[in-house]
Amino acid sequence: MSSLVWIDGKLLAKQDAKVSVYDHGLLYGDGVFEGIRQYHGKVFEKEAHLQRLVDSARAIRLQIPYTIAQLGAAVEETLAANHMRDSYIRLVVTRGPGYLGISPANCTAPTVFIITDTIQMYPQEMYEDGMAIITAATIRNHPNSLSPKIKSLNYLNNILAKWEAIDAGVPEAVMLNHLGYVCECTGDNIFIVKAGILRTPAEESGALVGITRQVVINLAGTAGLAVQETSLTRYDLYTADECFLTGTGAEVVPVTSIDKRTIGAGKVGPVTRQLMEAFHRKVRQG
Repeated sequence: MSSLVWIDGKLLAKQDAKVSVYDHGLLYGDGVFEGIRQYHGKVFEKEAHLQRLVDSARAIRLQIPYTIAQLGAAVEETLAANHMRDSYIRLVVTRGPGYLGISPANCTAPTVFIITDTIQMYPQEMYEDGMAIITAATIRNHPNSLSPKIKSLNYLNNILAKWEAIDAGVPEAVMLNHLGYVCECTGDNIFIVKAGILRTPAEESGALVGITRQVVINLAGTAGLAVQETSLTRYDLYTADECFLTGTGAEVVPVTSIDKRTIGAGKVGPVTRQLMEAFHRKVRQG
């Protein structure tokens, strides 16, 4: 049976779920989205994701034609229609179809669609043994150009940094900001452990403040671990005792090498493992 996609209030077969080639989400990357996980039949951090979607839309003057409650109900409807219990959800709002020309005033109404599918960002052995990553030459967008809090459809600079990772034969790349400080990876937030303290780039770095990032910070606090949201340099990464990434798709994945520098002992560290296990317990408990 073909999976069903929710689009503008209707459930359509995957092959029939289409948007206009005049949609400004396609033509100009004018839109916002959320990636959300479902574990054991429950949507994880649903309210936080939906609120961020609404806030992102408001920031770019995009009026979503549904309330948060209606969007949540549409997500649940799509999951039920596809008989999903463990899935990845992509909720997208575009500016909608308009004319050739950048003006958003020419768009008639936003397009909203929901995809539910499965996802595996990285192979299982990377969660067990850790991954190698690099730092990219492509920097994160300047925060005065586009607020990093907006989860927009325009990921071109992240994609170019991802190409650098692919060319280097690794799955991820760290992106720096315009000042040369560590910001985030192409699709994940980054943490290090140094002398027992968990450190991650502050919001002011220009990173997208991830939902999973905040969950991990909360779990660390519950476990009595000291957490610092601060400026980090490449030197801090290279000399860290441990390093790991967080994201909705990635969850919590350890890093054991950056730019060919071995991190710590070159294996999954105790703090990383503790937080991975705490995260897995949380999503199992719902």
